[in-house]
Amino acid sequence: MMQNPLKPNERVFKKRRMALVEELESKGIRDKRVLAAFENVARHKFVDSALAHRAYEDTALPIEMGQTISQPFTVAKQTELMEVSEGDKVLEIGTGSGYQAAILCELGAKVYSVERHQMLYNRSREILEELGYRPNLKCGDGTMGWSAYAPYMSIVVTAGAPVIPESLKSQLDTCGRLVVPVGDEEKQAMYRITRHADGHFEEEKFSIFKFVPLIGKQGWNL
Repeated sequence: MMQNPLKPNERVFKKRRMALVEELESKGIRDKRVLAAFENVARHKFVDSALAHRAYEDTALPIEMGQTISQPFTVAKQTELMEVSEGDKVLEIGTGSGYQAAILCELGAKVYSVERHQMLYNRSREILEELGYRPNLKCGDGTMGWSAYAPYMSIVVTAGAPVIPESLKSQLDTCGRLVVPVGDEEKQAMYRITRHADGHFEEEKFSIFKFVPLIGKQGWNL
């Protein structure tokens, strides 16, 4: 039986996704599984319909509550640093639009995600369900993690923190990785913290990025 062809606008979006993947690869993203996830996830579904024509530009775009859907390269870089394997239990801090959670689901992770804004929590849950993704979502203070389901093989923070939250480090599994941007309110360096079997934490520092601030008990108190 022949599959139904994509609608004309969906064909356009598919081509734009493929072009975005090529752009991400040219900027240094090497993980083929990450690139495949970006080709599969419909980013235009996670932005306002008025911005759908810009969904596959490599730029951050505004969403509700003064937040943003991160630049695709930023999402790809964080995801690549997480080194997600299928079946890994992963915690995301800052569900936002739901786009990062969808990428992690595409990688076969068991996703847990915390969002502090009720409106964004409701909206992202609706979109993710509509697209067939089933992450575990919670509305609350993401800086405290989600201890009920710890430990996690990877934790990703999608907002800029003033310091590395100790609560998140404590919820890492052995050999688990925490990817978090840390700095002031203007710019942050990307860190990857790995918890080793002997209990010590290794810190690696990467490029400079700009995120919205991480708000909460172990973040910015704004």
